[in-house]
Amino acid sequence: MSFTGVIGARRSAVVALAMASSIALPVQAQEHGDDDGSEEGSEIVVQATRSGRRVQDEPIRVDILDREEIEEKLLMRPGNIAMLVSETPGVRVQTTSPSLGAANIRIQGLKGRYTQILADGLPLYGGQTPSIGLLQIPPTDLGQVEIIKGAASALYGPSALGGVINLVSRRPADEPQGELLVNATSRGGQDVTAYSSAPISSTLGASVTAGFDRQDRKDLNDDGWADMAGYRRWSVRPRLFWDDEAGSNALLTFGAMTEQRGGGTLPGATAPDGAAFVQAQHSRRYDLGFTAETPLDGIGTLHLRAAGVTQLHDHQFGETIENDRHRTAFGEASLSGEAGATSWLAGAAFQMDDYRSRQFGIFDYRYTVPALFAQIEQQVASDLALSGSARWDDHSEYGSRVSPRLSALYRPGPWTVRASLGQGFYAPTPFVEEVEANGLSHVEPYRRLRAEVADTASIDFGYATGPFEANVSFFGSNIDHAVQVRTIAADRITLANAEGITRTRGAEVLVKYRWEAITLTGSYVHVAASEPDPDASGRRTVPLTPRDSAGLVAMWEKEGRGRVGLEAYYTGRQSLDDNPYRTRSKPYVQLGAMGELILGRISLFANAENILNVRQTRYDPLLLPARASTGAWTVDAWAPTDGFVLNAGVRFRFGAK
Repeated sequence: MSFTGVIGARRSAVVALAMASSIALPVQAQEHGDDDGSEEGSEIVVQATRSGRRVQDEPIRVDILDREEIEEKLLMRPGNIAMLVSETPGVRVQTTSPSLGAANIRIQGLKGRYTQILADGLPLYGGQTPSIGLLQIPPTDLGQVEIIKGAASALYGPSALGGVINLVSRRPADEPQGELLVNATSRGGQDVTAYSSAPISSTLGASVTAGFDRQDRKDLNDDGWADMAGYRRWSVRPRLFWDDEAGSNALLTFGAMTEQRGGGTLPGATAPDGAAFVQAQHSRRYDLGFTAETPLDGIGTLHLRAAGVTQLHDHQFGETIENDRHRTAFGEASLSGEAGATSWLAGAAFQMDDYRSRQFGIFDYRYTVPALFAQIEQQVASDLALSGSARWDDHSEYGSRVSPRLSALYRPGPWTVRASLGQGFYAPTPFVEEVEANGLSHVEPYRRLRAEVADTASIDFGYATGPFEANVSFFGSNIDHAVQVRTIAADRITLANAEGITRTRGAEVLVKYRWEAITLTGSYVHVAASEPDPDASGRRTVPLTPRDSAGLVAMWEKEGRGRVGLEAYYTGRQSLDDNPYRTRSKPYVQLGAMGELILGRISLFANAENILNVRQTRYDPLLLPARASTGAWTVDAWAPTDGFVLNAGVRFRFGAK
């Protein structure tokens, strides 16, 4: 469900830059304060800019989900962040492997590999987050989530061609506190998550998050193939926070996760070729991250960041075994300051991404990328601000690249206008969606690929008065040399750069009305995306990109008593690729309802998702008649595969509120 919560501050990764919402509603709501128009008492300062600017004064764009919204989504899907981000306009969680349930995040119609996921500004889930990784990130310890739309290479380097999602951790309160959540679903899923934090001294605090999540493997249409993958996952993340009175602070974090996930044919069943086909993956991830900042008298503020990640995967695709290791190392130092109406930041960074396959070493790679970056923001007038940033990356494989970004903010009265232009690049790896879902065994060696380059632009118009807010955004992007899958035989594929431009154009509309304890939110997104056809001349619509989608949400909430919400979401037609049953998907509507009853420190909650039981296998089979050239046994997922799901549970709170 989508109950839009909105404000906060964030720490960014490479230039520590805050961006005003692509939806812009939270900015305007706070900008005008209470209904009487006062701005007193509701001012929001953007911490991530390190310049002390209010969020409504920032010319660059970010969509911020606060702790309130995180808690709402936590009650619906405690095990991962997929639902948390999926119902933000312009953001779509796309299933990439129906066999394992893996999914990635598409921002404004762009492929999921272009989206960088960060934690406290650090690449703790790898330089290119695996699709399965999205389902292994719990929301329990998040304080807020920031979604940056459009080319962000000027800010975050070559992994952020389409946008960035930054997950900001909760900070310990002045007194010990904690919570325990237990959840169960009607489809055989269970979740147990726990969070605890406490001050250790006047300057030092600590938190720890742990969780166990499991799901039964389910065959909902009795064809012998799992429509819902089964899994068992354990995770733990301790953090240390340090702050002193002089303005210095630091964060140290460690994370560990292990998961066993399985799909494919059920015991005793076979694929259409008469043989069993089990698809499974054993994942382990270990990461370590550090951030710090300290003021330097007469100079500015020094910022330091560092991280290291190791991910191990054991894949099974029928009789084929693929074992691999991903490693990422990251370090950055920057200096920021301000002079009058001008704020600035400059620094240097280094990132290393390393992949090793035990069975298919020909696809191994090791990228090293030193970089220099700079940012400047200028308050030209009381209602006009400009921002510019640029980054130079010296990629070990794809050479030197310069990525610029320009943004402007104009605020005449109750109106807010933001415009942004950016360019970025993406360093190709073998792991496009089709390969990541089905392994390397069907991929032929390919010639050296060219870097993918994107130009993006957006303009945003917002208006707010009293309880009413509205926003309209227009966006577009051109990607040159996009990497595509090309079929070269019945069971073989290769990768190649597209011979032409991948074009995306679209618009987002969001309207919100508040009446006492009730909030009504309506949204609409239109996306038109086309690309060169990889296996024929001419162009085609980008598959799995709904041309139209819309949502309507009603929420009643009373502090200390509970909340009730109703939602309806429409997903329009999508072009489909290599689907023998249809070339275009059917449009569908999903309905949902949730409720929470607060009884002191205990909360009882229930959530009903997809009440109309929309399920792809109610229209067509999921299984292909014969195995595809990519190695897949299923068609792409264009609709839910799990149908109606009811979950319910209890949450216990301890210590301070």
